[in-house]
Amino acid sequence: MLDLGTTFLAAVERDPQALAIVDGEVRLDYAAWHRAISSVVAGLDASGIRAGDHVVGVLRNRWEAATLHWACQFAGVILVPLNWRATAEDVAFCVHDAEARAIVYEDAPAKAIAAAGLDEAVLHVTLDVDRPGAQRFSDWLEFDAAPVQPRAGADDWSLMLYTSGTTSKPKGVPRRHRAERAAAIAHIAQNRYGNGARTLGVMPLYHTMGVRSLLACALLNGTFVCLPKFDAAQALRLIAAERIDNLYLVPTLYHDVVHHPDFAATDVSSVRTLGFAGASMTDGLLKTLQAAFSPDLFVNHYGSSEIYTFTIEDDAPAKPGSAGRSGLNQMVRVVPLDAADAQTRAAPNEEGQIVALLAGDEAFEGYWRRPDADAKALRGGWYFTGDTGYVDEDGDLFVTGRVDDMIISGGENVSPVEIESHLSLHPEVDEVAVVGLPDERWGRVVTAFVRRRGAVTEAELDAWCRDSRLANFKRPRRFVFVDEIPKSPVGKLLRRKLTAGDYTPAP
Repeated sequence: MLDLGTTFLAAVERDPQALAIVDGEVRLDYAAWHRAISSVVAGLDASGIRAGDHVVGVLRNRWEAATLHWACQFAGVILVPLNWRATAEDVAFCVHDAEARAIVYEDAPAKAIAAAGLDEAVLHVTLDVDRPGAQRFSDWLEFDAAPVQPRAGADDWSLMLYTSGTTSKPKGVPRRHRAERAAAIAHIAQNRYGNGARTLGVMPLYHTMGVRSLLACALLNGTFVCLPKFDAAQALRLIAAERIDNLYLVPTLYHDVVHHPDFAATDVSSVRTLGFAGASMTDGLLKTLQAAFSPDLFVNHYGSSEIYTFTIEDDAPAKPGSAGRSGLNQMVRVVPLDAADAQTRAAPNEEGQIVALLAGDEAFEGYWRRPDADAKALRGGWYFTGDTGYVDEDGDLFVTGRVDDMIISGGENVSPVEIESHLSLHPEVDEVAVVGLPDERWGRVVTAFVRRRGAVTEAELDAWCRDSRLANFKRPRRFVFVDEIPKSPVGKLLRRKLTAGDYTPAP
C-alpha cells in the first residue's frame, strides 16, 4: 500500500496541469499545488516540527487547510483537525491530550484559542490574525523550497480525528496512511467516481467525510472546490459554475440545498452522483432529492471515524432506510443488545447492536490513550459501534439509532428513526426528531419534535401515524412544535438537547 505523500506525487506525475483545488480566486493545478505544499513542509521544518509530531489545525474548508493536510502527509507529521467552532475547553483538552507541538488557526476560532490557556511550548501559526510570538502561515507559503518527496510510509500515522464527545471527553482516533488510502479507494469504487471528478468540498476537513472527499480527488486527479462555511445559496452557485459532478453531504445540508429558493433556477444537471452519510435520511427527503436531481447513483454510506465504511446501499431511494451490505473492506453483523462478543447473531428483523470487523483495511486500531474506551468498544477483533439496527430478510442492514437513544416505553423498545421517517412524509412537516421524555407511567413517552412547513396540528399528525404501518406502541404520545431541530456543526441530530429541554417552542 502506498503512503499518502506518494499518492499525491503520483497525481502530479499523471497530470500536472489538471485543476486540483479551487477556493474563490485561487485555482491551482497539481504541479502548482505541489509547490505550495512543498513550501509548507519547509515551514514545518523551519519551525522544528518533525515526523511523528502532532499539529492541530482549527480551520474551515479553505485551500490553506487542504494544503496543510497534504503537507503533513508528506512530512510524516500527524495532523489533528478540530472543529473551528470548538470551545476553549475543547481546544485546550485536545491540544494537551495530543501533546501537539503547534496549532494552526484562522480568525473565527482565535478568541477560543486565546482563552484556551495553551502554554508557550505550543507554537501558534495564524492565517488571518496577528498574535505576539506567532508565525504566519502566509510566510510558510513564501518559502522557496525544492519539490518535497514523501517522508512517511504506509504504516505511519496520518492524522488523528477526535470524536464529538457528546457524553464524555472527546476521544482521539489515530489512523494510519494505509487505512486512510484504503478508505479513499473504497470511497471512489463505492460511489463510482470517474477520473477528473469535481467535488464540492463542503464537509469539514475535521470530519471523516471531508477528509475522504479530499483524498479521493487526488487519486483521480480531480478538483476539490472549497466551500469554507456551508451556505446553500453559495453551494448552488458553485455547483453550477464549477460543474460539480458529485455531492457527498449529510442529510441536513441536502435538505437546505433542495429547499433553497434558488434551487429551481440553478443548473444542477452536472451532478450525477449523490452520496450521504453521518445520519439517516428520511423517506420524504429521499423522494425529494431523487425527483430534483435524477442522479445516476444515489448512495447511502454508513460508517464512522473509527472505521470509515461499514456498509453501502447504492440505490438508496429503492429501499428507503436501508444501509445496504458490508463495504469492500469490511464485514458487518448485528448481535443481540446484551451480547458480550460478536459470535451470536441477532435473528432477521431482531434489533441489536451493529459490530464491524477490526481486521478491515479501513479500520483504526484503538483510541488514543483511552484503555477504558478500548475495553468497551473493541472485543475479540470486532468494533462495537454503539449503533442499533437489524438485518431484514433480504440481508440488508437498517440502522435504527444509538444504544443510548433507544426509548424504552412501557417495557417496549422503540427506535426513533422509523417514526421520524414516517412523519417526514407528511407534506406539512419540514423536519422531525423523536426522543423519549420521562413519564411517571410509561418510564419514557415517545415524543416527536416537529418543525412545520405549513399549518398542521397535533391531532392531524397523530392521525397520520394511526393510519400507517407503525405499531401502536411506537406512535408518539406527544408532539412539540419547535423553531429549529438542534444539530451539530456537521448536521447530526442532537437528541440530548431535546431531552434536556434545550429548544425554542414554535409560536
